[in-house]
Amino acid sequence: MSTTYLITGANRGIGLELSKNVLSAGDSLIALCRRPEAANALQKLAEESDGRAQIYAADVSDETMLDELAQQIDSTIDVLVCNAGVMSARGSLADPHNTAESVSTVLLTNIAGPFFTARAFLKNLKLSKQPRIAIISSYMGSQQHSGAGAYFYRASKAGVNNIMVTLANELKTQGIAVASYHPGWVQTDMGGSAADITSAVSAKGLIERFGELNLAKTGQFFNYDGSQLPL
Repeated sequence: MSTTYLITGANRGIGLELSKNVLSAGDSLIALCRRPEAANALQKLAEESDGRAQIYAADVSDETMLDELAQQIDSTIDVLVCNAGVMSARGSLADPHNTAESVSTVLLTNIAGPFFTARAFLKNLKLSKQPRIAIISSYMGSQQHSGAGAYFYRASKAGVNNIMVTLANELKTQGIAVASYHPGWVQTDMGGSAADITSAVSAKGLIERFGELNLAKTGQFFNYDGSQLPL
């Protein structure tokens, strides 16, 4: 039976690799990104998908845009993947790039974005026999992580893990499983070329984890390799 995924931030990095995995498995894809007209690799995937991929413009920090889009999409969503995210200033306490505007952007996108997305597409998830919400977080948001710098990226990932737990608590009675995932340190624009693994390795592991997600695992934080992580 085919599974339908909705993936935000599907145009590059991990999101693009997740999209490739979905389509190569014969499943269906609803891909969201801010500028589909510039998403050449994603457009090519869609063209080669025999109609199994749809691409829509959406900014996850824009709740109105998401709500309007959800009104256009009446299909079942089995797995909602909240992948879209942005990096904050990477420096220390003295980093001048930690401005009110930059802080607002990272917190709104990385924390509120998954909340707005889940709320907008809840009706589609309720049509599924095994509805799941997968939030791409980061171990940098764990209270057990010992790193420094990137203050507001860390805060945003800690915040979205809290959102995940609260969503899991609310949606469990509706049969919807929710978990967050650390994709690993990945060789993307955000992770840099010195990172440990490729986006292809990360995406393969994540897709396997999404397939394992059920109500017994709801409210938990996992690594891409399946090991459980502390919140």
